[in-house]
This record gives sequence, structure tokens and C-alpha cells, in this order.
Amino acid sequence: MFLPTLKAAAPELKLTFIFNSPAVNAYERLINAVVQVESSGDTLAYNLLEEATGAFQIRPIRIRDFNQRTGGNVKIEDCYSYNVSREIFLYYALLSDYPDYELIARNWNGSGIATIAYWEKVKSKF
Repeated sequence: MFLPTLKAAAPELKLTFIFNSPAVNAYERLINAVVQVESSGDTLAYNLLEEATGAFQIRPIRIRDFNQRTGGNVKIEDCYSYNVSREIFLYYALLSDYPDYELIARNWNGSGIATIAYWEKVKSKF
């Protein structure tokens, strides 16, 4: 926040201006990197083998888990919406320890040793 103080014409009168800065999303760089790795930013991407949908390549099992945890009613086809997919990603990111981007990315990808290589790909997109 920037608080400049200016003296006005009256000797004892001071004015203070408060400027609001735009909100910063701490996850934005990670989101952009994950989207580049998952789909190269293609919101209409579909992986037939994994039935993964949208820019974040969300699979049906993730949707079932998300709906069960949140009481939501998201359908796999809703994941073609960047905003819906982003909301799902952020839900899981918030379950992890911020600011551990590696943990967030690896958990997003799954489990096991393959997630190490996935993290390296994501990290290269920062």
C-alpha cells in the first residue's frame, strides 16, 4: 500500500491518499505452469486414455472426490470451463502446505515416483 502525504496550502492541513493495489494470487504462477504442462493452455483438451478434461486435465475420479468433499455437483464436462477447473485445482492446492509448490504439483499429478518428473516439468514453466 502506498501512502503519500502532501501538504496543502493551509500550513497544518495534511492529506493522505490511499491507493488499493490489485489482489495477488499466490498460486497464479503455479497455476499457469500446471496448465502449460497439462494441456499447453488448451481449455478444450481431452485425453481419451485417462478421460482427462480441460486445461488442468481433470479426471472423473478427481471430480467424484471433489464433489464428495465439497457437496458440489460438478460434472466432468464442466471442466472445459477454465474457471471451474481452476476452482477445483485451488481447492486441492489449499489442502496442501502453502507455499510448497512442489507438494501441490506432485499431489495434483498423483502419487509415486513419477510425480518427481512431473514436478520438474512444472518447475521448468515458472
